[in-house]
Amino acid sequence: MSSLLKVDNEIKIKVDAFRQRITSEAEELVASFFPKKLLELDHFLKDPIINIADLKEIHSEINLTVPDPIVLSNLHDGLEPQNAKKRKLEDGGGEDMVTGTKVFVMPGGMLKSNGSLVELIEKVKPEIRTLIEKCNTVKMWVQLLIPRIEDGNNFGVSIQEETVAELRTVEGEAASYLDQTSRYYITRAKLVSKIAKYPHVEDYRRTVTEIDEKEYISLKIIVSELRNQYVTLHDMILKNIEKIKRPRSSNTDALY
Repeated sequence: MSSLLKVDNEIKIKVDAFRQRITSEAEELVASFFPKKLLELDHFLKDPIINIADLKEIHSEINLTVPDPIVLSNLHDGLEPQNAKKRKLEDGGGEDMVTGTKVFVMPGGMLKSNGSLVELIEKVKPEIRTLIEKCNTVKMWVQLLIPRIEDGNNFGVSIQEETVAELRTVEGEAASYLDQTSRYYITRAKLVSKIAKYPHVEDYRRTVTEIDEKEYISLKIIVSELRNQYVTLHDMILKNIEKIKRPRSSNTDALY
């Protein structure tokens, strides 16, 4: 191989050291970290903070007062038909338009997020990031164990590829959980802005309550999924560890 491609010896030593470090980290993750983390998340799922039965407890009050209603009169009352038509053209439209309240500043200062949900999100986000990082390490380890391409005797290689695919899927799902949190904040912010502009519309206020409850339920599901993914990965790799580490049997083994 060295005759086909010349590799600097110093670089080769550093690459081999990197491979050894990845191998050591990944084996420790599968053997120790994954089972510990799944037990930790299982315990977290029993925490009272994530098992609130009455979702009214997580509601956040929106301190935006409802101003007194303004009675709009017909701007064209008492005008002669010809003058009324002229006035409509000057106004730029034929109908009176209600465009909502112009908001320059919130009456009570900055409108706070839902404190209960922010606290829970800040506990769940590090767990999501941890799963992504650990999956990436284990995925790299399995990929480095894949031998060179040959004809036949590839059953073990197919198991390695299935393991890599499962790790990649878990990574993608975990990343989508982070996107879900961002979408929640953006959606809630838009609704609160609507409430500030249209304070008389009760449906906007109720919708904020609904998405808060939905996010709370989603966070519990996310924690449950994180636990399940640790269980699945640990079980899958442990059951196939022999083929993952030694995907091809030697000719000597095949004789017996």
